[in-house]
Amino acid sequence: MENNQNHNKNTKNDKRGWILVLVITLITGFMVLSVFDFAGNATSKEISYDEFLDMVEEGKVEEVAIGNDKLVITPKEENKEKDLLSLFTPDIQVTYYTGVVEDSTLYARLYAAGVKFYSEIPDTASALFWNFILTVVLPFGAIFLFMSFMMKKMSKGGGLMGIGKSNAKMYVEKETGVTFKDVAGQDEAKESLQEVVDFLHNPKKYTDVGAKLPKGALLVGPPGTGKTLLAKAVAGEAKVPFFSVSGSEFVEMYVGVGASRVRDLFKQAQAMAPCIVFIDEIDAIGKSRDNALGSNDEREQTLNQILAEMDGFDTGKGLLLLAATNRPEVLDPALLRPGRFDRRIIVDKPDLKGRVDTLKVHSKDVRMDETVDLEAIALATSGAVGSDLANMINEAAINAVKHGRQVVSQSDLFEAVEVVLVGKEKKDRIMNAEERRIVSYHEVGHALVSALQKDAEPVQKITIVPRTMGALGYVMQTPEEEKYLNTKKELDAMMIGLLAGRAAEEIVFDTVTTGASNDIERATKLARAMVTQYGMSEHFGLMGLESVQNRYLDGRAVLNCGEATASEIDKEVMKMLKVAYEEAKRLLLENRAALDKIAAFLIEKETITGKEFMEIFRQVNDDAEALFEEE
Repeated sequence: MENNQNHNKNTKNDKRGWILVLVITLITGFMVLSVFDFAGNATSKEISYDEFLDMVEEGKVEEVAIGNDKLVITPKEENKEKDLLSLFTPDIQVTYYTGVVEDSTLYARLYAAGVKFYSEIPDTASALFWNFILTVVLPFGAIFLFMSFMMKKMSKGGGLMGIGKSNAKMYVEKETGVTFKDVAGQDEAKESLQEVVDFLHNPKKYTDVGAKLPKGALLVGPPGTGKTLLAKAVAGEAKVPFFSVSGSEFVEMYVGVGASRVRDLFKQAQAMAPCIVFIDEIDAIGKSRDNALGSNDEREQTLNQILAEMDGFDTGKGLLLLAATNRPEVLDPALLRPGRFDRRIIVDKPDLKGRVDTLKVHSKDVRMDETVDLEAIALATSGAVGSDLANMINEAAINAVKHGRQVVSQSDLFEAVEVVLVGKEKKDRIMNAEERRIVSYHEVGHALVSALQKDAEPVQKITIVPRTMGALGYVMQTPEEEKYLNTKKELDAMMIGLLAGRAAEEIVFDTVTTGASNDIERATKLARAMVTQYGMSEHFGLMGLESVQNRYLDGRAVLNCGEATASEIDKEVMKMLKVAYEEAKRLLLENRAALDKIAAFLIEKETITGKEFMEIFRQVNDDAEALFEEE
C-alpha cells in the first residue's frame, strides 16, 4: 500500500515537473521575443520620406541602406537622438527608417550630399531557417510533447484527461458509518447479507467445507426501502474497503469509455481485496441486450466488460459485488445467471413491526413526550417505506419547533403523516359557504358509509381544510391491525366507501360536482383489478386478464386479452361500480339524520376526530331508537 502511494506521489511530481518546465519555457520565449521587440522599437524610429530628404539636405545622414521595402537611415553621431535605452547601452546603433518611394533623383541627391549608400542583399537562407523554426518545428514540437504527455497518462489507466478512469468513491473500513443496527424493518435481507459478512470475516470456515463466496448479490426493491443503506451496512459490518459507484457513471457518449472505467474499478478493487464493490441503479448499464437492431453501443460494451470481469476475478480473495435496482425485469439474463449475481435479496416495503422498528431508529435522537405511540403511527402509514417514515419523523420535529415546543407529541406525528400523504394545509384558500357545505357532506358521506359497513376501516379524522396536493377535504382511516390479504367483502366495502361522497352530493344537493374525480378513479382501478387480476367477477371467473409490470415502481397493469374481451371487461367494471353506487345511496338515505347532523358539526369545526364523529353517530341512533319506542 505504502509503495503504491509513493509511486503515485512520484508520478504526480513528475507530471507537475513537466508542466512547470513547459510553462517556464513558454514564459521565457515570450519574454525574449518581447525584449527583442522592445529593443527594436526603442533603437529604430520611423520618419516620413520628406523628413528623410530634409536630413540629407542638411547633412545629418551618415549612410543609407536601401532595402526592398524600406530605407534604413543612420544619422551622424552628433545628430543621434538620446533615449533611455541608449543611456544604458551606448553601443546600440540608433537608426531611422522610411518607406521606399519611386524617386529617380534619390541616388544623385545622396551622392551630392556625400552620403554613403548601398543596397542590402537579403539573407534568404537565414530567413527561411527562422521561418521554418517558427512555423514548423515549434508548433509540431509542442504538439509532440503534449501528445507524449497524454499517451503517458493514458498508459497508466487514466485515459485522456481522466475520461476512462473509474469515479467510484472508496470508503475504508468503518468510514461508511453504517451498521446493521442502523437498518430496521429488513430482517430477512439482513440475515442474507450477514452470511456474506461472516464469510469475509471467517473465510476458512466455509472453504474447509468447500463453499465459495458468492460473486454478487442483487438488492431488489421499491425506491426508498434502504438498498443503498444495506450495502453500506455490509461494508461497515465487514470492516473492509467499500467502493460505491452509480450505474449511470459508466455511461458516456464515447464508445469504450465505460468499459475502461469498469476495468479500472475492478483493478482497484482487486488490489484492495478483500473489499466490496457496490453499483447502485445497475439497470442503467445492465439492460437486456435482446433488441431487434443488435447494436453494439457503449452500454452493451460496458455490460460485456462487467460480465467478463465477474468471470475473471477470484472469489478466494474476498471480492464481493453488490448491486441495487428497482427494475429487475429489464436486466440482462447473463447478468443474473448463477456465478455472477448468485443471490437476489428482496428489500420490500416493511410490515407493521418493520415500520415500528424503523420509526424507532429514526426517532432515537428526537425528543418525544409520553403521548407518542409509534405503533399507532405505523398502523396509519401502511405501505410507507423507510424514507417516508424518516421524512415523517423529521416533519413532526419541525412542526413541534414551529409551535414553540421542545418535544414532539402524537399530534405532531399525525400531522406529519398528513403532510406527507396529502400535503400541508392551504390556509389562503377560502371556500364560500356553498362549497363548504358540499365538501362537508361529501366527506361525511365517506365516513358515514365506512361506519355503517362491518368490513370497512374505522375513521380516524375528518377535515374540510384544503391541502396543497389538491384535496379540498379528506377522511383519514386507520386499520385496527396489519393485513396482508383482502376479502371480496372488504374490497366491496372499500369501493362503496369511495363512491359514497358522490352519493351524498346527489342526495343532498340533487346535483354532482367535480370533487369526486379521484374517488371515481380509485374505485374504477379497484373494480378493474377485481375483474382482471383477483378473479372476483362472476362473468369472467378465475381468468387472469392483466399482468403487472414494473412491480417495484408504479405497478402498472397491462391487459393480456383481445379487444372484444377488453370491451366485456369495461361492461363488467361498469356494472360493479353501479351496484356499489346504489348501495352507497341506500345507506345514506337510511341514515339521512346522522348525515345532516355530522355535516353541520363539521362545517362549524372544520376538523373533527374519529371519536367525535362516532359520538354524534351513536347519539343520533339512540335518539332515533328512543323516538321509535315512544311511537
